[in-house]
Amino acid sequence: MTHMSAWERVNAALAGQPVDYPPVSIWRHFPEHDQTAAQLTDATLAWQARHPGDFVKLMPPGDYGTIDWGATSVFRGNTHGTRETTRFPVATSMDWARLRPVAVDRGMLREVVEAARLVNEQLGGATPVLQTIFSPLTTAMKLSNGQVIQHLRDEPDAVHAGLRVIAGVTSELTRVTLERGAGGIFFATQCATADLLTAAEYQAFGARYDLQVLAAATASRFTLLHIHGQQPLFAELQSYPAHGFNWHDRRTAPNLAEGQRISGRCVVGGLDEEAIATMRPEDAAAQAQSAVAALAGRHVMIAPGCVIPTATPAAAIDAVLQAVRTN
Repeated sequence: MTHMSAWERVNAALAGQPVDYPPVSIWRHFPEHDQTAAQLTDATLAWQARHPGDFVKLMPPGDYGTIDWGATSVFRGNTHGTRETTRFPVATSMDWARLRPVAVDRGMLREVVEAARLVNEQLGGATPVLQTIFSPLTTAMKLSNGQVIQHLRDEPDAVHAGLRVIAGVTSELTRVTLERGAGGIFFATQCATADLLTAAEYQAFGARYDLQVLAAATASRFTLLHIHGQQPLFAELQSYPAHGFNWHDRRTAPNLAEGQRISGRCVVGGLDEEAIATMRPEDAAAQAQSAVAALAGRHVMIAPGCVIPTATPAAAIDAVLQAVRTN
């Protein structure tokens, strides 16, 4: 088959059409190099040059959506490169009703939008750049140290008031980041899991606002839905307007092939995001190859189920890339 460009390969995989090889991409955080657009751009481009992916998942700090509301954080050596929040803006359920919109063209949100623009510009638009967008309820979790789960049960009206504000800002962030150059979005929900919420609770406090944000992503050429958690509400989210689904497929049900059958969309995964840090390169390669085989190379992209540890050996990553591209 003729060699495809990155966009051609991604578009064909999303459509379930033949590809020269399934798209592959691996991502990690860049702690202490992700606080400004310039730093994040440099770190992203260096990673892409060393481990070239068929799409780039931008990796701003996981708490970026809380900073402009007054959260503070510090990096203390977390193995996944995430920062530890030291100040949470929401302490009580009544604080949700006091939340006010923040501008996406200032502060940390501006840095994140600018990073997507710069990365896309430096790559010449040739490789899909996906902006990381957290669901409104996920941002609420991060703003409140997880207390929003109890708050939504005790004071639902107050939480809805806060979620309306967060959803409005997140929708604007999504629209602007796509307008400025991102080719798509990586829409991450960390709350659509049965160990946190019932399906009914997620419908009321999660999906309602997720869909508002996703409606603002009409310009997205590649919307990748990430369902985080050990008991994902996978079936409940299958109607989301996403081009692809990503979850911890090596660590929880459904498996990759079953997820494709349930969703009817392209599935993105196949790599155990935790184990890869200690895998022999040949075992990481074999895991990638088995994922490709499970879908007969159609409607699949190879990627981790979530962010990989920062200490993952380059040899394991290189083995995965080579295995997929020579499969």
